[in-house]
Amino acid sequence: MNWMQRIGAFVLVVGVLWSQSGVFAQEALPPELPAEPPTGLYSEGEARPFTPLTVRVNLPQGPTITATLVVVDGRGLIVSYQPMTMVAGQASATVIPRGMGGAHRGTVWMGMPWGPGGVVIAVNDAVYTLRPPPEVTTGVERFDRFVPAAQSIMQGAVLDQTLGDEVTGQVAVHGYRSPDSPLIWLRDHVYQMRGARYFDRDMTSAINAFATYQAADGSFPDYLPRLPWAPVPYRTPVEADVEFLFIQGVYTAWQAGAGDEFALRHLTAMRRAATYSLQDPLRWDAQKGLIRRPFTIDMWDFEVAQGNAPRHDIDANTRWGVFHGDNTGMAQALRMLATMEERIGDPAMAEVWRSVATGLIDRLNTQSWNGSFYRHFVFEQPVRIAGVDLDQQLSLSNAYALNRGVLSDAQANAVLDSYIARRRADAFAEWYSIDPPFPPGSIGMGGRAGERPGEYVNGGIMPLVGGELARGAFRMQRPSYGFATLEYYWLGMLSQGRSFLWYAPWGAEGVGTMDTISTDGWGAAAMLDAFVEGAVGVVDQSDNLRRALVAPQWYYAGVRDAYASVGYAAGNGYVAYRWHHTACWASIELTGAEAYQVALPIPNDTTGCSGVVTSPNGEVRIVTGPEGRVAVIDVLQPEPTVVVSW
Repeated sequence: MNWMQRIGAFVLVVGVLWSQSGVFAQEALPPELPAEPPTGLYSEGEARPFTPLTVRVNLPQGPTITATLVVVDGRGLIVSYQPMTMVAGQASATVIPRGMGGAHRGTVWMGMPWGPGGVVIAVNDAVYTLRPPPEVTTGVERFDRFVPAAQSIMQGAVLDQTLGDEVTGQVAVHGYRSPDSPLIWLRDHVYQMRGARYFDRDMTSAINAFATYQAADGSFPDYLPRLPWAPVPYRTPVEADVEFLFIQGVYTAWQAGAGDEFALRHLTAMRRAATYSLQDPLRWDAQKGLIRRPFTIDMWDFEVAQGNAPRHDIDANTRWGVFHGDNTGMAQALRMLATMEERIGDPAMAEVWRSVATGLIDRLNTQSWNGSFYRHFVFEQPVRIAGVDLDQQLSLSNAYALNRGVLSDAQANAVLDSYIARRRADAFAEWYSIDPPFPPGSIGMGGRAGERPGEYVNGGIMPLVGGELARGAFRMQRPSYGFATLEYYWLGMLSQGRSFLWYAPWGAEGVGTMDTISTDGWGAAAMLDAFVEGAVGVVDQSDNLRRALVAPQWYYAGVRDAYASVGYAAGNGYVAYRWHHTACWASIELTGAEAYQVALPIPNDTTGCSGVVTSPNGEVRIVTGPEGRVAVIDVLQPEPTVVVSW
């Protein structure tokens, strides 16, 4: 028995005696022995970009020598190269994690690393793993808490279920439900993926599940089955957007780190989906060369104003026409498909898809663009509804068009101006589902929400619209509007932990069904994406954030120092930066991607500065926007510190 064991035994005996005499109320326990430190090479704490991390080596009965610690990332980039003084096999060093996401390999060398006589005395292929969570630090509460608050809302919309049975086999599905239905609708899920990609590791199981239900003609159902609500999957006949949504879902998962093998597995399904929408007579208007559908409110699933109950079916009385969102969404999806064709498919087909997308938008502009926005509906046969000018209805997919890569700059600014011009004293925000709404009694909702103007998709105020408007505003270099929209959402909804799919114009929370939830992941995802791509300014220009646009907008919000990390939970791609702005120069230190396009604001007032915009990092392009100038620099290296002076 050693000395520690003798002391422990003595304490135990004394404790028992005192306990029996009533001195102690409970039995005394021997003290815990100190934990033995790990052996080998390891790190302590969580690895975060630019944040010091302690790396230790512990070799029992090891030597007393001077060694060298080398840490490299998955690309072979040297993250740390520094001497370590090892005493009896123990040493430590401070590493500043940076470089490619994922596991970083640590090696301790005796002698010259990789040189003659160099000997490896400790190695760990994953001395730490760099997968930083989305994080923003500015010192301003509404910015620093925005990401976790939006994530909390979105997690309230998560739906985990199983498909199949014990005979056919069960498959776990992880997805995002509709705010008004206890089902995973492809539409709702795909739009929520835009926000979920920053924190959710499962980007694929719901998309895989929908793929199993693709019909022989290439079409998809709207939602997955779930008992007792829906025993089988079902396609609402009036819908015409489900196929492009599947393509967008595959692309979003692929871009967020699902990998080429995942995209290749669904390549045929995506081609069939596009072909169905572009050729099937039910969905394709061959005369106009555009996708067609019944007269619904924007992308929603019921036809307007026939009878006193929602019309979901197609019959001889169906009124047909072209809805702009079906076509802008398909054009975006075709360009996404082209990108994936170039990586894992047929490059010749990529050119075909891009050509088709261009043709769609050219014809849509001719048919639907009214000079300020896309008209809600272009009918095959004229339709009139008393009490509303259909040609002046501004519907929500105009906000989506801002971020689908289909509008010219002039068109995008016109759409933003159209929404701003429709601000009214009787509506708390201009995030209209449609404006003007349909008059009372003209929709045919059978008394359900949406029958009256200002409800649901009949003029309700939707955060998902606000999010798309904010993201579009940042992209068009109109950050004041972007920040104002995000702040309004933060104050009225996000900071309260409650967000609904729609609100009445006077602010009442929209409860459409008994299944309505107060955690609207659709709107939260749109706002989160606007925050990340707009305010934080990190936009993926490839996949897995290999190349990124980094355009922080903090200057316009009065912030002068910021740290941010943006990454994909499903992959290892991320971008992190430290940004600083002064009167006459700005700098940004970057890590994570392979290359960057950096865009830094230049103040309108540069009194006292040099008057010439320069950078030691290379050629500077000046882009002038509505609120000032921006210095743009292409940086083809993974670990730059970019400085711009003026």
